[in-house]
Amino acid sequence: MCDHDHSQGVSQEEAEAAVRTLIRWAGDNPDREGLLDTPKRVTKSYRELFEGYHTDPREYLERTFEEVGGYDELVVLKDIRFVSHCEHHMLPVIGRAHVAYLPTNRVVGISKLARVVQGFGRRLQIQEKMTAEIANTIMDVLQPHGVGVVIEAEHSCMTMRGVNLPNSTLITSCLLGTVREDPRTREEFLRLVRN
Repeated sequence: MCDHDHSQGVSQEEAEAAVRTLIRWAGDNPDREGLLDTPKRVTKSYRELFEGYHTDPREYLERTFEEVGGYDELVVLKDIRFVSHCEHHMLPVIGRAHVAYLPTNRVVGISKLARVVQGFGRRLQIQEKMTAEIANTIMDVLQPHGVGVVIEAEHSCMTMRGVNLPNSTLITSCLLGTVREDPRTREEFLRLVRN
């Protein structure tokens, strides 16, 4: 894990004071009974929601297995649920990631793929960047023949404010190596993700 300080020199007290300020700004009294512990609860939840800032997703992929029994087909993990936050409004982005790679001579535990998604998701993000970060990290660390990542997500900044379009979904993809270059591999990946 990264050992840099994710709080960038901001104390717990300063973070709680900022939440109290936002409560006042919204029009409520942070000293009323129901809100007294809210600043502490908000900072505690933010620490969890943004834990991706003090993890290095690359580290999840470092332990691999070389006994693959000659397996040389796509490895696909579908429906990895994640919650991220839009970097423009700090509102939730809730979605599913589908991740695949075509191994060379080693594979990684499937939970590690999910951890890579969570590691990048638990940061302020835009979906396009998150999609590319996941794909590039898997490609760089595992050095497979190819990688495919598709993310489908609902953005609260669009569904509950602004244009108010509930149930709209943004889909992004990043295909690298053989998954991008070979039409049959690309079609197989997309078919597996759709089914």
